[in-house]
Amino acid sequence: MRSVHLFQLSLPFIAALSLSGCLGGDSGSSSDDTRTGSLTYHGISGLHYTTASRSEPTDSAGQFHYYPGERLTFRVGNLTLASDVPAGQYLTPMEFLADIRENLNNPGTDDEGLRTHQITEQQLMTDTALLNLTRFLLALNWNERITEGDGIEIRDRVVQQLNKALPNLTAPIDFTVSETDFTALGTTPSPANQLLAAICFYPEDDELCQTPPTQEEINNAPPRPEDEDLRDPDVDYQEDLQSRRDRILDASRSLEDFDTEAAQDYLTRELDAITTDIGNRYYLDNETASHPASDTSIKNVSIRRINGDTDLANVEAISTRNQDVVVHAFSWQTANVEYFIAGDSGGESEVIVNFRPRNTYRWIRKSLRIIID
Repeated sequence: MRSVHLFQLSLPFIAALSLSGCLGGDSGSSSDDTRTGSLTYHGISGLHYTTASRSEPTDSAGQFHYYPGERLTFRVGNLTLASDVPAGQYLTPMEFLADIRENLNNPGTDDEGLRTHQITEQQLMTDTALLNLTRFLLALNWNERITEGDGIEIRDRVVQQLNKALPNLTAPIDFTVSETDFTALGTTPSPANQLLAAICFYPEDDELCQTPPTQEEINNAPPRPEDEDLRDPDVDYQEDLQSRRDRILDASRSLEDFDTEAAQDYLTRELDAITTDIGNRYYLDNETASHPASDTSIKNVSIRRINGDTDLANVEAISTRNQDVVVHAFSWQTANVEYFIAGDSGGESEVIVNFRPRNTYRWIRKSLRIIID
């Protein structure tokens, strides 16, 4: 198991954020208690969501609105992707699946003996249904490739074509089937690939959105004369039709273009970005501390949250050098960690504080460097 170290803000930067009001809360809210959540960190726009109070598409940033305690259904066009999903500040495809959502609350333990959700995320990321669903979402993005920092954009034009094609599929799309069945091509393509083949990811009047010439049309066309002077610009020759057919077919998408590795890379980037964003809202009231070796009284370091109550669900802490600094106690209720000096002058240690905020399965890590004078 690898050790996990999460990003920690410096105190000057924290102060600047506090003054500017950045990173102020878990999610946006208004006077009527409406919350704003995000579908992944960089967003999935164009998905339709439904709660008990509203039904609309996620906006251009992939955001949705909800009241505390509501549950969501997500659809792309008329195709349901997930239902009965508890609303929250951040949702990813991992929360779309009930069994994965439940298992996310079971953290792993890293090399330092501290709990971490990241090990659990990586283990669950091999789930076939999750990977099928994620690959499908990647394939619906308007641009074929998603660069780091970009979200998924599902345009109305894609949704309209999807809705038109859905009734013509040979079977419903089922994300729980095997990867082989979900991604099948050839003479009997899977329903998901049938759907993708019916969608043109170009403007409606683009040549690539036309029906490709049939082989019969190509065979019936005249061959192109070798002498350019004998060629008629108004005639579609065999070579022209074949080239057009190849361009149109090559522009068609399939799940083969979005493999398992691409899905796992995308999920990892989004999950890590969410953890960093949540972690940036918290800090320790000290980054470094100096104490004389003779002072063995109980000291403490507190967990703080920018512009809000700490509101923790759990906390744990360790010292990286117990011979120099010993962790005495810690409490999620008070968001405090107590420690005392045990070593000689010249020694030092780090107290690593690991905690889980309420309403998330994610563990955040901060550290205090302690120098013995």
